[in-house]
This record gives sequence, C-alpha cells and structure tokens, in this order.
Amino acid sequence: MLFQFCPHCTSAKITETKAYRIACNHCGFVYYHNVAAAVAVVLRYHDQVLFTVRQKDPDAGTLDLPGGFIDPGERAEAAACREIKEELGIILDPRKLKYVTTAANDYLYKTVHYKTLDIFFEYELEHPELGITAPDEIAALQWCHPPTMDLNTIGFISIRKVIGECYSI
Repeated sequence: MLFQFCPHCTSAKITETKAYRIACNHCGFVYYHNVAAAVAVVLRYHDQVLFTVRQKDPDAGTLDLPGGFIDPGERAEAAACREIKEELGIILDPRKLKYVTTAANDYLYKTVHYKTLDIFFEYELEHPELGITAPDEIAALQWCHPPTMDLNTIGFISIRKVIGECYSI
C-alpha cells in the first residue's frame, strides 16, 4: 500500500484500489497516484547505441539510456534535450530528435513504486566522444551493438523491451 494513513486527516481507514487510487473511509479524501512521464534517448553513432551505467539505485550497476523525468509544463522533446545536457554536457538539436515509441515502466524509488510512461527518442550523433557531467547519476558510458548485446544487462524493463523490439535483438 502506498500510504498507511490518509494524507488529509491522518486516519488509518484507507482503501487502495488498483494500486493507484487511495480513498479515506473517514473523511472522503481520494488520492490518485498517476503515471509520471519520462524520456529516454537512444543516442546512436552508426550501428552503436550509447548506454549509461547507473551509479545508484534503482538498478545501480546496470545499463540505462540517458534521460529522466519530464518536469511539469515541459514538452517531452525539451526534457530529452535538457536531460542530455545535464547528464552528458552536449546540446541536441530538438529538430533532429526522432520519436521511437512509448513503454510503461515501474520505477521503485525509496519504497514507492512509481508507474511511468517512458517516451523514447532517437538521435544520430556526429561523433562518439562524450563525457559524463552527472557523475552522481552515471558511473560510466558504454557503446553497444544492440543485436549482439545481452538484454539482461539493461536495468529497466521498458528500456529492455524497446531495445529488444526496435533494435533487432
């Protein structure tokens, strides 16, 4: 259960429905734990895809794609460009972002399961030399050839699914 007590009146008389609707049977307060939007960018250089190695949980030590949560009021394309600049220090031309697909994900953060909708974009790089500007989030960078990689090295289910379905694995 997401909450043990009502966030409005602190009553313990709450009911959770479908893991996202929480209702207080005492005061009538209803809370919907809605889906959060996130972006992931498949940075390509020829037949290689750039993966990051996660520095911390969830899924520390596994492969990930650069990206992150979309801020309130922010467009997905702007979030993708912002996240790449924050994590890798490069500026993307948003007109060159190619929409790939979306995928549902479950993001466990400090005992709370966040349901996310991950929006995937692809971007072709002109050169493969990149650095890390968010060492608190990224332990390393790794170029991979998707058709030959082990999908189990990827931490998040949504990324595993999209790489497997959209990049011929």
